[in-house]
Amino acid sequence: MSRPSASIRTAVVWDVLRGALDRRAKLADRAQLDVLDTGGGTGNFAVPVARLGHRVTVVDPSPNALFALERRAAEAGVADRVRGVQGDVRGLFDVAERGGYDAVLCHGVLEYVDDPAEGLRNAVAALRTDGGGVLSVLAAGLGGAVLGRALAGHFTEARLALTAEGGRWGESDPMPRRFTPEQLAGLVGGTGLEVVATHGVRVFADLVPGALVDAEPDALDALARLEAAAAELPAFHAVASQLHVLAEVPAG
Repeated sequence: MSRPSASIRTAVVWDVLRGALDRRAKLADRAQLDVLDTGGGTGNFAVPVARLGHRVTVVDPSPNALFALERRAAEAGVADRVRGVQGDVRGLFDVAERGGYDAVLCHGVLEYVDDPAEGLRNAVAALRTDGGGVLSVLAAGLGGAVLGRALAGHFTEARLALTAEGGRWGESDPMPRRFTPEQLAGLVGGTGLEVVATHGVRVFADLVPGALVDAEPDALDALARLEAAAAELPAFHAVASQLHVLAEVPAG
């Protein structure tokens, strides 16, 4: 099964998500799950999830992204299992069913919403209430931004990101908000879900010069293996460019 595009940056998340979906399918005794992808854009995750046989609803505010999603799903032969609707996580239940999904993806959303806690509550409310429903959250990490600015020689910006509320390094910073591992896990845990795992994503991939990866034929695979090994180690979560939290509806 192919991984989502830009696999060196998404491989860790994809492997964790695929395993969680497999477990949910076994628990629910259904081969086909209903998956909601909030902010799913052009289908980087939605289309591979549909290739696994699941039905995916993508909610995104961009008509252009949804058009690209439709084209990508058709090219992948999964157009019958992917549905795109225009909307956002704040007004989620204007376009999506409350309590209607086995899994909800909330990737690259919390950085941009006015109230991340409200966004997460909506995502959780979309899950079926029987035990085992899966929430996958991917968000920008504070430590990775600080480290990246410092290694680029922008020391003042690195200090600003480290100390400013929201982790922004200045007015021109395109990212509205970043999270520490503790902040993100706390937000997810505050919804009442059980946090199953936290992973650091893009610990090294954003820092290694492309010329070094291109110089050796096996370098890309070696970098991917390094990312996978570091992802589960808490010591590296604090310097990851992104943080991934997997949570489930408690049993009982």
